This record gives sequence, structure tokens and C-alpha cells, in this order.
Amino acid sequence: MLGPYRVLDLTDHRGEICGMVLADLGADVIKVEPPGGSEGRRRGPMLPDGPEAERSLQFAAYNRNKRSIVVDLARDEERDFFLRLVSGADFVLESSSPGLLSKHGLDFERLREANPRIVQVQITPYGSDGPYAQHPAADLTIAAMGGPVSMQGSPDRAPVRVSVPQVWRHTGAEAAAAALVAHARMRRTGEAQLVDVSAQCAMTWTMLNGMEASAIQGRNFERSGSLLQLGPISLPVIFPCKDGFVASAPPTGGQTEKMIRWLIEDKVVDASWAEEDWSTYQHRVVAGEPVAHAVPEVFAAMAGFLAQNTKEDLLERGLAENVTMAPVNTIPDLLDFRHLEAREFWSKAEFPDGRTARIPGAFVRSSAGPLKLERGCPRPDEHGAEIRAEATRRPLEPPPPDARDAEALPFAGLKVADFSWVAAGPGSARYLADHGAIVVRVESEMRPDMLRVTGPFKDGEPGLNRSQFYGDYNASKRGIDLDLKKPGAIEVAKKLLAWADVCIESFTPGTMARMGIGYDTARVLNPGIVMVSTCLMGQTGPAAGLAGFGYHAGAVAGFYEVTGWPDRPPDGPWLAYTDTVAPRFIAAALMAALDHRRRTGEGRHIDASQLEASLHFLAPEILDCELNGYSAMRLGNRSRDEAPQGVYPCAGEDQWCAIAVETDAQWQALRSGLGDPEWARDEALATNAGRLERHDAIDEQLSAWTRERSPREAMETLVAAGVPAGAVQRSSDLLVDPQYRHRGFYREFDHPEMGRVPYAGSQFRMRGYAGGPRTRAPVLGEHGYEVMSEILGMSDAEIALVLAGE
Repeated sequence: MLGPYRVLDLTDHRGEICGMVLADLGADVIKVEPPGGSEGRRRGPMLPDGPEAERSLQFAAYNRNKRSIVVDLARDEERDFFLRLVSGADFVLESSSPGLLSKHGLDFERLREANPRIVQVQITPYGSDGPYAQHPAADLTIAAMGGPVSMQGSPDRAPVRVSVPQVWRHTGAEAAAAALVAHARMRRTGEAQLVDVSAQCAMTWTMLNGMEASAIQGRNFERSGSLLQLGPISLPVIFPCKDGFVASAPPTGGQTEKMIRWLIEDKVVDASWAEEDWSTYQHRVVAGEPVAHAVPEVFAAMAGFLAQNTKEDLLERGLAENVTMAPVNTIPDLLDFRHLEAREFWSKAEFPDGRTARIPGAFVRSSAGPLKLERGCPRPDEHGAEIRAEATRRPLEPPPPDARDAEALPFAGLKVADFSWVAAGPGSARYLADHGAIVVRVESEMRPDMLRVTGPFKDGEPGLNRSQFYGDYNASKRGIDLDLKKPGAIEVAKKLLAWADVCIESFTPGTMARMGIGYDTARVLNPGIVMVSTCLMGQTGPAAGLAGFGYHAGAVAGFYEVTGWPDRPPDGPWLAYTDTVAPRFIAAALMAALDHRRRTGEGRHIDASQLEASLHFLAPEILDCELNGYSAMRLGNRSRDEAPQGVYPCAGEDQWCAIAVETDAQWQALRSGLGDPEWARDEALATNAGRLERHDAIDEQLSAWTRERSPREAMETLVAAGVPAGAVQRSSDLLVDPQYRHRGFYREFDHPEMGRVPYAGSQFRMRGYAGGPRTRAPVLGEHGYEVMSEILGMSDAEIALVLAGE
């Protein structure tokens, strides 16, 4: 899909997944490495032996499909050569210390001189400017400053991150989407684009409904283990079973009726439980109406039943009767998961010792054929000679004749029919809506979007138009209410398909086709349409029918297994984790498909499995299990390889600061920041191995120091000394965060029911351009008449019939 484009990838471990996404989508990605190879080649997990530059499994996971060239930017002639490469490239990716290219006299202005239409993407911890721009940072400290750490873990212990590094994987994948938005804007304006991607902002979006909770409901969401917080109620999600843990759905309709039947059949409860109206149980609980069996009683019975069965038995029984019970998979479980085998998901990676290992394959699938997975991870300078021999001034696509409008929105005029619900689909559509597309959000009052009935609610008062969870994922869109069980509504849906350039849907596989509005119908009505179908497991395979939410996919994908404490059951991650991962991949694939359609006129159908996209965020750990026999597990806040790292108690109630030492130099900086206390002078602590061995003792001393300071005081003291540190921020902190105020991250809009409320903004900025959101989210059905009359050209009589339910 991106075959015409060339990418110069100068990223290290902090951004290399960005180049991988673009390479998998077909771009020619050239890994530009310094002498000695990229810093990413020295990041674990590592093979135990082999050539030093080829041992990193982290590097192997995220540098497939790339060509490598070593360029010494410290030399004048090599800088000139690099600029010749820039002259024939479309994108330049950078994630090293702020100003790496600038340090060599290769700032954006110089790149733009070499290529007036280059797109440069800078990936940084907090942004390329602002009060935190120069702060030292690590995975743990950025996750703390971004917000998700505050909501994860048990309330009687420190809040926790996902034990497997996630920050740069989120940020790199987001950068791929950002690069393609910027490229679309370049085509509109004819001008080079500078993109600034913030890892802190990327992590805030993993908070889902927690991003503005304090401003909306008057309180933050707080960590509560694996409880699912749905505003007025909290429900357990993770239950022990015979051979591990399982994520089971809360009581909803027909699924709960079937599960209650199982409980009766297995004599866990008596037959009187069948007398309850389980189809309305959840709604009555939320509304505070009487129920025959209280929520704790129901979940105690469920727990007893689940404990008697294995993960596989529960999954298979659930699939047979359409009840969602998702195994909390380990890495070995994933490698044996038959659904992934049936979908032929795994690719093979080859290593210097002759071994091969499975690695996540395509992050989406396309009706036009598989993504480009043709080249393994390169050796340093493996392709240097061929790249130098090529014509460096590659002919670029000429700018469009209308590329003159500096104010043009990247996707102005693009038309999108958004039939998706919950988070992954609507979040993907918002990338287009925020940047100018007309996005029509299709929903039904007869089956409200789960986000509309999930908190935070304005002032704590539930209502279909009072949830800012819905608001964040549907800003910048127009809304129409269609009951797709009615023939008239189906006809309107067909008109939308004929009108749209893009359709996004997230129903259970086959549902759109059964309603007569699937891809086969859509491409007849509109041969150039690009349709995205996203669901937990993908459109095919033995587990395709697993209906559920992102927390179910998070369990199946292995993320619960690596969040929490090693001596306790899983404690997260927060809510619906894969709903925060999948949109980054979906948006990039969708924009690539649109660019391909612009050039060729060809539409396509994209099958986006949340599970398969999310497994790329565990790719190094999957290789580590395959090749080294190590299965990633819950580690609290500690690193497997570096010490000390942790979240430490501060002055005040439930206040915390994250501290992460990754090098011996940072340990010396920590000693300085602490005032070089006697305990820290122990020579045994001068090495990483010694610190790992004495982590408990170091934690005691650090905790004693942080308890006497506020989180911000502790952070500022250590950051000034050169130590990665970050306050554990809640939504109430983020709303007044100086860096976010500098970036204009939150946008406020007046809402007809909620009043003036904040919306989470873009995770990246482009120079000279204000991203979204552009408008508040719609109230239910707000733009129905406008859409049907002005967009679809329907008469008042036709509209009246639809509104009457005919």
C-alpha cells in the first residue's frame, strides 16, 4: 500500500516500531545507523551469544522489512550523502536524544532545503519543547507521568505499570499514524511537515475513561486490582480457574442466562436462580432497582464454577454457546493458541546461530493480499553498498495542483461511515475526524454504545449523553440514530455505504453481512470503498466468535499475565487495554489504504484483529520465550535487567513518585540527587548486578527519602540531577500538568447536557497546524436529519418514514 514511498529510519528502541509499521505496509524503509550500529541493538532481551550487533531480540522484533546502512553523520561527506538520501525520501524518523540530527547541523530547515516536501517525525518522551522537554525519562517514569500507573494495581500496594516495557511501543506505533496524517497534510499544502510525537500523551490515551475523570465526575478513578470500574459500580473481571486465571464477562443478557444454567447444571447454585430475569439484570443493577441476587452473590457463584474448570475448557464451552470466557494467557499459551495457528498468524525469524523462532505476523489483513513481510532483520550496513549505488535522487510524486492551502485539513472532503462501537473502532475513526473528515457515527438508542452507559458521567449522574468515555472517542463526529433491525434504517445504511470513502464496523464477524450491508454489498454500491472490520479475534478462525471487550482481548493477548505483583493474581492493565493498542495500527493501515486508493482507485477490506495487533507489543518477549525459554511475568514495577526501579511512597495520602535507574551513570546521578548518603556509597551498588541483588535494601532507603517529599518535589530534585523520575499523575494532575498546558493537550467544548467539558487531544503536533478534536461528541441522533437530508439527499417524506421506524 505504501510501495512508492521511502523512509529514512534513524530511530533507536524508542521508535523503531514506527518504521516497522510503515515497512510492513510496503514502504522502502532504510535503517540509517551510526558507526557501531543503532543503540537499539544493545537493548534486551538478548540472545546469550552470537555477533554483538545481532543479539538483541528487541531489535529483531521491530526491524524486519528494513534495509540497513551505516552513515557517520560526524563527517562532512557523510552528512552530504545523508542529505542526498533525504532529497529522494518521503519520511525521516528520529527518536534519539532531542536534537540528534540538529547536533549535526541537520535540523528541519536543512532537511526541508534538501527536500521541500519531506515529513520529519520526532519521537520524544514529553515533546520536543515545553517545560519537560529535557527531562531524563524511562518507560516507568513516562507511564507514571502519563497517568495509567495511577489506576493499576492493588490499593494496599504501590500503583504499577505493565511489567513488560510498553511506552515506546505505544509511541512508535502512534508515530506511524502521525507520519501518515502529516503526509496527507503535505499533499494538501505542498509543504514539508515537522511532527512532534509525545510518549507522555500516548500513555495518557491508555487511560481510556480515566483521562478527564476528575473534571467530569468530580473524582479520579483509583486502582482497585482487576475490578472493572463502570462509574456507579465496579465488577470483578479476573477469576482463578483450575490452571491459572480467566477473564469472564459481567452479567449481561443472554450470556448470563446461559452461565446461570451452567451453574445450576453443575450444582453450584440451586434451580431457583433461573427465576431471575437475567436479561435485564445489569441495567437494573446500574439503575439501583431490586434484584433477586446481589452482585457479590452472583460473582461468588461464578467464581466457584470457574475454579472447577481449566482455561481451555472454559474457552471452548464459551465458544460453543456464545459466552465470553477469555483465558489469561501466558507467553507459552499464546504460542500454542490454536486460533492463531488456524489464522496462520505467526511469521518466522532467523537468527545467527541458525535457529528460527515465531514472531508476530501481519498486524492487519487485507482483501488485496497479505502485508509485505519479505525481509528479515538486517545486519549493520548489510545494504550499505546497494543503497549507495542507487540513485539517491529518487523521482518523487509530483504535488497535486491544489497543494497550496496552508490551512487545509489533511482529510478534508473524506467521507466516513462509522458503524463501530466501544473504543477500538471509534478511536480509529477519530484519527480521520480530527483532521477534517466528515465522520457519521451510526448508533441505535435500542442498543446504546457501551461507552454511553459507562462512566465517567457528568457530576456522577448516568445518562446516554453524559458519558465522557463516549465523548473522548467520538469527538469531531456527527451522529445518527438508526435501528438496523428496521428495513428503512438498512436502506439508509446502504446510502451511507454508497456515499462513504471509508466504512468502519466492529460487530461480531458476519453480522454486517447478515444485515445486508457487509463488504460484498458495499463494494457493489461503491467499488472504491475501504472497509475496516475490527473485533477481538479477527473475522475468521475457531475463536472468531469470541464476543467481548478489550479487557477480554487483553487477557487472551497476555497483558494481564504481565501486570501486577508476582505473589498475587493479575492486577490489570486498566480496563480494555487492547482498545488502546489496536487503533494505532488500524489508523495507519487505513490511511495507507486510502493513499493506495488515491493513486490506483482500488478499495479493499481490512480485517483488524485486536489480538493480533496487540501481540506486536509483546514481540520481543515472544522471541525471548522461544529462544531463551523465559516467559515474561508480573514483576510489579521492577525491571528484569536494571536497578533500582520502582514507585515510591511520598508525603501525603496515596502519593507516589516513580524512579528508574537504567545505567551506572544514572546511579551516580541518583547518589548526587540524594545528597550522596553513606548507604549509597557501598561499592557493591556501583554495578547494575550489585544493585539488582540488593534491590530490596535500596527500595527501603529510597522510600525513606521520598516519604519526606511531595511527588513533584522528589521528581524535580532527581530530574535536576539527571535521574529519570516522574510523579504518578491522576487525571486531576494531568488537567493542570504544565507540559500539557504548553502543548494544549486538552480542549474544552460546550455540551448541551454536560456544559463545558475537557476532551483529550492529539498525541502528536505538527508545526503550524492545530490538530483535533474540532468539535464535541454528538448527543444521540443529533445530526440524523442533517445527515439524511444534506448528505444523503433524502426527502422529508423518506426521512419521516425512517424516523417512524419503518
